[in-house]
Amino acid sequence: YRGDVTDVDIQRLMKFYQSASKSGGFERGVQRALQRILASPKFAFHVEAEPASAAPGSIYPISDLELASRLSFFLWSTIPDDQLLQTAAKGNLRTPAVLEREVRRMLADPKAESLATTFAGQWLYLRNLKNMQPLSEEFPDFDDNLRQAFEQEALLFFGSVVKEDRNVLDLMTADYTFLNERLARHYRVPNIYGSQFRRVTLSDDARRGILGKGAVLMVTSHTDRTSPVVRGKWVLENLLGAPPPAPPMVVPPLNESAQREGKVLSMRERMEEHRSNPICANCHKLMDPIGLPMENFDAIGAWRARDGATVTGLGTPIDASGVLLDGTKVDGVVALRSALVRQPDTFVRTLSEKLMIYALGRGVDYYDMPALRSIVRDSAKQNYKFSSLILGIVSSNPFQKRIKPLAGSSAD
Repeated sequence: YRGDVTDVDIQRLMKFYQSASKSGGFERGVQRALQRILASPKFAFHVEAEPASAAPGSIYPISDLELASRLSFFLWSTIPDDQLLQTAAKGNLRTPAVLEREVRRMLADPKAESLATTFAGQWLYLRNLKNMQPLSEEFPDFDDNLRQAFEQEALLFFGSVVKEDRNVLDLMTADYTFLNERLARHYRVPNIYGSQFRRVTLSDDARRGILGKGAVLMVTSHTDRTSPVVRGKWVLENLLGAPPPAPPMVVPPLNESAQREGKVLSMRERMEEHRSNPICANCHKLMDPIGLPMENFDAIGAWRARDGATVTGLGTPIDASGVLLDGTKVDGVVALRSALVRQPDTFVRTLSEKLMIYALGRGVDYYDMPALRSIVRDSAKQNYKFSSLILGIVSSNPFQKRIKPLAGSSAD
């Protein structure tokens, strides 16, 4: 029950023990009591009790034990350990110095790897990797070893920012990654041998940060080709916090076999033709200028200079230029990355929002915005260290308090 055990709980369990032990002995009684524990809402659900005196619509602090559970499920994806429960039982967990000490201890614990496997898995769409099956006719070199390497690289990379408490902008700009021989061969990085992953300094600026990771590039593509639209939408939603509007009810499909003068059009040319339709133009002017500069990466994240190159044909040279909505001209993924981090608060705010959604288990609303703005401001003073975002979230009102719902509404 994560520390929240009352006399009523004990009495209820004893009744199950006593009833079963009469006919089956001690062991049967213990078994039945254990079954009742596992069926209890206090075990199966993350329960947060409302004070009886709280009026509908009022804001109240959760208990220290409930705060310990929120903290543990956020950072470890599991129940609190004894030390955290003991600290909460003393009633001083929300003291700033104590809370910071516990957060730093928990981030240093191996269980904090769940932030990579669970949070980063959601944020970067890594969970979609297992459902992606690139067409063998287009990508004959792709195999499941490469798929697994993509995921491992992304998890190790995100985990390094957490463990080393790095500036979160390194997620966009870091000049290192984690490779084994299979992935290094795919990225054309020489002198990496064996199946073990190791940290590698990148000489290719295009591979820096999450925009150069094969996992991200594959989950933002189709099984047979790249998709500037999907990539642009992913960047807007997950890195800039500015999702494009929903598409209209009837969207004309992209003409996959469009030709001009007997030659199959490149992806850029097909997108230009597609945007000529007024129904499509409004959404695509937001997404395409972000997705097209990433076209040098194919649908499985390999670098290429031409679109549609085959054994018998050289294809069309890739034009990776674009003009962002604010007028910034970019030419390729390196320039795009520089443009995206030019105003670091935008990325940090978006990452903070994604972390807060994960921490609270709900979407953020207008009343959460002051807390998010404060987290970003305070983080800037600490060089945007990862721990500063975590400490800002767990110290915030949305994390430490609840709103008693009005009749007919749900709790926050």
